[in-house]
Amino acid sequence: MRSNTRTWFIQLPRKIKATILISADVFFAVLALWSALALRWGEIYIPKNEEWGLFVAAPVIAVPIFVKLGLYRAITRYIEVRALWTIIQATTLYALVFAFVLYESGIKGIPRTVLPLNWVNMMLLVGGSRFFARWWLGEIYLNLGGGGGVKNQSKKNVVIYGAGNAGVQLASALSYGREFRPVAFIDDDKLLHQQKVNGLRIYPLSSLRYLIARHQATDVLLAMPSASRARKSEIIHLLEPFAIHVMSMPGLSDIAQGKVTVETLQEIEIADLLGRDAAAPNQSLLKANVTDKVVLVTGAGGSIGSELCRQIIRLQPATLILFEISEFALYAVEKDLQHLMAKLNNAKQIKLVPVLGSVTNAVRLEKVCTTFRVQTIYHAAAYKHVPMVESNPGEAIWNNVFGTLRIAETALKTAVETVVLISTDKAVRPTNTMGATKRFAELILQALSLDKHSSTRFTMVRFGNVLGSSGSVVPLFKEQIARGGPVTVTDERIIRYFMTIPEASQLVIQAGAMGLGGDVFVLDMGEPVRIVDLAKRMIHLSGLQIKDNEHPTGDIEIRYTGLRPGEKLYEELLIGDNVTKTDHARIMRAQEHIIPWIELKKLLENLELATKNDDFQMIRNILAKAVAGFVPQCEIEDVVWKEERRLVNG
Repeated sequence: MRSNTRTWFIQLPRKIKATILISADVFFAVLALWSALALRWGEIYIPKNEEWGLFVAAPVIAVPIFVKLGLYRAITRYIEVRALWTIIQATTLYALVFAFVLYESGIKGIPRTVLPLNWVNMMLLVGGSRFFARWWLGEIYLNLGGGGGVKNQSKKNVVIYGAGNAGVQLASALSYGREFRPVAFIDDDKLLHQQKVNGLRIYPLSSLRYLIARHQATDVLLAMPSASRARKSEIIHLLEPFAIHVMSMPGLSDIAQGKVTVETLQEIEIADLLGRDAAAPNQSLLKANVTDKVVLVTGAGGSIGSELCRQIIRLQPATLILFEISEFALYAVEKDLQHLMAKLNNAKQIKLVPVLGSVTNAVRLEKVCTTFRVQTIYHAAAYKHVPMVESNPGEAIWNNVFGTLRIAETALKTAVETVVLISTDKAVRPTNTMGATKRFAELILQALSLDKHSSTRFTMVRFGNVLGSSGSVVPLFKEQIARGGPVTVTDERIIRYFMTIPEASQLVIQAGAMGLGGDVFVLDMGEPVRIVDLAKRMIHLSGLQIKDNEHPTGDIEIRYTGLRPGEKLYEELLIGDNVTKTDHARIMRAQEHIIPWIELKKLLENLELATKNDDFQMIRNILAKAVAGFVPQCEIEDVVWKEERRLVNG
């Protein structure tokens, strides 16, 4: 019966609930005054003559004050202890106004002690009623689907790792949510063990298995927004043996920037698994080619290009030109950047220019650079998906090689100050067309840099895989795990270097500022990661078990599919061993072989002719002649060429 009453009350419209609260406060105002007089006289008090007017005046004074101070705007079931201060303010103001009215009324025979008694009574009645309602309604609300009247029996029992301020706030927020029910804290501080916070006991990590068994906990929530990535990686490694889903609170920087709220939970970032903390950027290097300059980013809608744009916006360029061949990608990145600019101070004066176009269109490039007087170009436009490029090698030649050539020629013609090419570790001793085309692009900029009469500085930045980029393995694994598997890995031995997109973008900007002309910079990618180990960790941290011979009843199978066309077991960042340090700890300068422009120009002419004629064997011969160590790992895979041959051969 009581449960039905509480459910009925919760489902009432807000206006009716407010009316009930106001009616209660009218009654409390009368009751507080009557009890004050009764206590003072020590007997059952019956008003006389004009004293009845005071019982009318009390609610008339109280209710408008309570409305003004917001007592009827608060949601009672969420009311917190700090709301007590508002109640004290409201009742105190009421008591003072009532005392003034009593004094001005001239009513005789009311003892002065009635006024403080009236104030205390009113405070106890109003405050006590709110906190009673919070207790009375709170439990029943948690069993409802957010007030919709449908019981929610699917709340997950969760353990919060971290009993500090963030953990306590998270537990409090989750208590009123629909999805999670906190059951315990885990903390590394031995002094906190067996203590309680908000009714939840604090345990050491060694008790996690017990907590999972006792509470059927399904998730561990990391509440350590200020912890370093290395520390998070260490904790995640300790949690791996448990079949429990791991999530985390966002970092303090994200909370401070308003990107998320304290209550926001997110999947564990793969960067946390790697345990690599981003290096603090050198602000002078970041600003050198960007601040107050006209900057153009090709491939602005891609994974690297869009993050470069976000970093550039924060550095206050005069103009940022988004050059992109995909209409949808251009629309998306422009919208994202406009949203970012609205949040940032002093960003409104930045001119944002979306330009549809291909880097192979020399006329379009020259017109854009001339019209806007471009000073810095970050060339991120490229076809980079290895198997896709292997199936369409001609298009990769046009885009990756001749697109870079058009950028370089335009920069020279329009006196662009700096051009930074985004390159890849796959350009080193490549086994695929994509890597070979990117190394050829590097060779073009290196050769043109030898022209001492040019005022344009050409710089190349070479790095490995970035986490979360389009076509990368991490989003694929997440999708496969969400579908229930299998998770596909090409080879058990395959390893890769990884870096976050924001760190890579910041390092690209800084490296570009250090270039003297023709420099090839390589980024410190940290330790290589076995892809199969990454897959296993992602499965474990999703609260699932790997299905294999030892665990036939597991959840997710890892299936090996074999190396794809052009794919290597491991990648390198250097062709030779001639590398020197720079002013930045994570940026190195490589001394690579350069082909003089007069020789490279002839190779480009032959490559253009072979590409026009779909002579893929000649293309491979030219690439092999120009690119040191290029050894194709597969046969010619162009899909149109193969189909033509099949039709001809019957």
